Amino acid sequence: MNVPSPTEMKQLWKMHFPLLILLYLSGAVQSQVNPGVCRSPLGMSRGQILDEDISASSQWSESTAAKYGRLDCEEGDGAWCPEIPAEPENMKEFLQIDLRSLHFITLVGTQGRHAGGIGNEFAQTYKIKYSRDGSRWISWRNRQGKEVIEGNRNAYDIVLKDLEPPIIARFVRFMPVIDHSMNVCMRVELYGCEWLDGLVSYNSPLGQQMSLNGQHIYLNDSVYDGAMSYSMTEGLGQLTDGMCGLDDFTLSHVYNVWPGYDYVGWTNESFPNGYVEIMFEFDRTRNFTTMKVHCNNMFSRRVKTFQKVVCYFRSELDWEATPVSFSPVMDDVNPSARFVTVSLYNHMASAIKCQYYFSDIWMMFSEITFQSDTAMYNTTLTPPRTDPPLTNQPGDDPTHKVDDSNTRILIGCLVAIIFILVAIIVIILWRQVWQKMLEKVSRRMLDDELTASLSIQSETFTYNNNNSPSSVPSEQESSSTYERIFPLGPDYQEPSRLVRKLPEFSQTSEDTASTITASKTPSVNVQEGVPHYAEADIVNLQGVTGGNTYAVPALTMDLLSGKDVAVEEFSRKLLTFKEKLGEGQFGEVHLCEAEGMQDFMDKDFSFDVTENQTVLVAVKMLRADANKNARNDFLKEIKIMSRLKDPNIIRLLAVCMSSDPLCMITEYMENGDLNQFLSRHEPEGMIALLSNAPTVSYSNLHHMASQIASGMKYLSSLNFVHRDLATRNCLVGKNFTIKIADFGMSRNLYSGDYYRIQGRAVLPIRWMSWESILLGKFTTSSDVWAFGVTLWEMLTFCKEQPYSQLSDEQVIENTGEFFRDQRRQIYLPQPPMCPDPVYKLMLSCWHRNTKERPSFQEIHHTLLECKP
Repeated sequence: MNVPSPTEMKQLWKMHFPLLILLYLSGAVQSQVNPGVCRSPLGMSRGQILDEDISASSQWSESTAAKYGRLDCEEGDGAWCPEIPAEPENMKEFLQIDLRSLHFITLVGTQGRHAGGIGNEFAQTYKIKYSRDGSRWISWRNRQGKEVIEGNRNAYDIVLKDLEPPIIARFVRFMPVIDHSMNVCMRVELYGCEWLDGLVSYNSPLGQQMSLNGQHIYLNDSVYDGAMSYSMTEGLGQLTDGMCGLDDFTLSHVYNVWPGYDYVGWTNESFPNGYVEIMFEFDRTRNFTTMKVHCNNMFSRRVKTFQKVVCYFRSELDWEATPVSFSPVMDDVNPSARFVTVSLYNHMASAIKCQYYFSDIWMMFSEITFQSDTAMYNTTLTPPRTDPPLTNQPGDDPTHKVDDSNTRILIGCLVAIIFILVAIIVIILWRQVWQKMLEKVSRRMLDDELTASLSIQSETFTYNNNNSPSSVPSEQESSSTYERIFPLGPDYQEPSRLVRKLPEFSQTSEDTASTITASKTPSVNVQEGVPHYAEADIVNLQGVTGGNTYAVPALTMDLLSGKDVAVEEFSRKLLTFKEKLGEGQFGEVHLCEAEGMQDFMDKDFSFDVTENQTVLVAVKMLRADANKNARNDFLKEIKIMSRLKDPNIIRLLAVCMSSDPLCMITEYMENGDLNQFLSRHEPEGMIALLSNAPTVSYSNLHHMASQIASGMKYLSSLNFVHRDLATRNCLVGKNFTIKIADFGMSRNLYSGDYYRIQGRAVLPIRWMSWESILLGKFTTSSDVWAFGVTLWEMLTFCKEQPYSQLSDEQVIENTGEFFRDQRRQIYLPQPPMCPDPVYKLMLSCWHRNTKERPSFQEIHHTLLECKP
């Protein structure tokens, strides 16, 4: 048996040790809740929420009881239905869910009663009420004060709605609302995560108003759900919504709200004692370690972090006499907002009362979070603790004031963690040895050696093959920079964990030089006269939604960057926001109506609208707090999009660059995306006649497929790689006009199309070629593979996912069969209305050997030749 050499052992340690430390830290540190990540289903559809925890005000019958109100389930008669029709004056019908503990809920999903085509009842609108204790119920309102939520338009589609602001609750009620008497039924799901803070309310003085250069800055807690009179009591609000304010308090994460929205603030003129007192109530007695307060420090506006905080603790009924005091270091240099961490020295308490002292005229908070462990033991069994003095005196040593029992527990935990790390390292080394044994058998099966570039922990690890094949223009490679995405956005994940599912696959071989380097260009042979660029020469755009759809050769990017961007400024006042299409780590995509867009048309481009008619557009908006790299990528994306001028590619129309948030305005087709469009239609025939459903003929399908091929032919001519071609990324206009877009990954609607790792959408594996999944290689040829799947979707009218009979794990295993090429791989079947020549074209798109796949020029020509 070959064992790793000392050099290889060091190399393995360098590769895996940061990952182990990251895993340890992620389990050991409880940070404040992040609404962008806290979006996991809480158990209605998967059954984790038990039947006895689902109740309702009434029911039609036993078969429409509350327990049947589970999203995407068809048990019983297919949904929960109240006994009597809900009417405008009768708003008392509800479906209630008990989560058994407090949860941070960011998203809700609803569905009607389909029952295999028999049912047609759904709630067009609904309200949500929630409670933390089961007695006091609160009506949810959005950030503009609206209670009613838009629901379903049919009985089968799932509609997901973000809760802005999110709610913290144990009990949630869905209350159907309609404007006329009708039968309603509902299936629902909640999305979020457990509320680890345990905070059930905070009592605070009301936020105040600042006048700044004639402008009113409203620093009130606008989403507080408790009582508000002279103070705020028995509620939660902006201090616990997971949204940290920006450095400039006059700006906000939330678009179209008033200045100061992110912060709750007070002036010292209203507090003669020099401090603001906030009391925090918790669900039970807890062992508190730290408190984090997100403060504004814009000292040029006379706003600073607190000078001192004094915290009192209540464990039973009485407040402890000795408080904890903390004075942070004042910063008059950096005006950035920041978290101030206050040690609470493991105090046991069910309530905390903190007095925050002013250090300037104004004090503003946007988030306050607590880190604690739930009390596991009776306090009488805890050894006496020596509390720290109010202020440290000279000679005091805080380390000697740590409880010995806590020290022993900490040492025990560290020893356990060390043993776990050692065990993981042994397992990793054993797997490496096992792979080396299998390598000699498997390497002969690699008849088409490929170069893979994998990004791990923000570095690009390039596995370079000295025998790499020549690079041709139609297959210029894009670097596969895999990064964490959610919701349902910012990019793909490093796929090495997928590769490990195939023991025959080895990333190294004895006769292949395997180099691990950051952004190093591999050696490739290029044809004479072909401009050279390799994997490290690719410009990947982050994208405001994290889609990172187009991978652009750096050579092309350089040529584009030398020109001025010929895109005009558009007035934000002419945009009317209709709905959010998607979001990602650095921005959002909104569907808007635009007035006066005709003035921004090129002479070679026109809308089929009258002069004063509004136009549907998609607005990509970069968040004001986006980092420098995201802003640079946004500007690069504008440059590239401004050059894409093809009838079948979504066009950039205008920009809003005069102030934050930066926006780019692109076309949006009136019939939405192709997936939803086809799923609402039926092929021409007897079924369509009987159901009276709208139809799409085969000739129309063929026409749309030809347009997609034409658009991809244009992109490939520029050496652009799309990386997420699917019907969800094609928009439909009048007369079956198709334009290719890039919004699909950011949309909650299509979260199920992306392979999830720990609840995050990462890979559209059902549309990806085998080399993209296993080797991280994206080329024009991998786009051709995705086109074949897209064509299959169209000819099945998007009634099912590709490989719907396979689980995600089985899809990945099937790519391994393509890799091994032993004729055991599973192909998508021929759709019933698909002619043999078209299915033959699909199969050619799924050739194992990338060189045997047709180019988009050939695909377009073939489709035109076999036109019906």
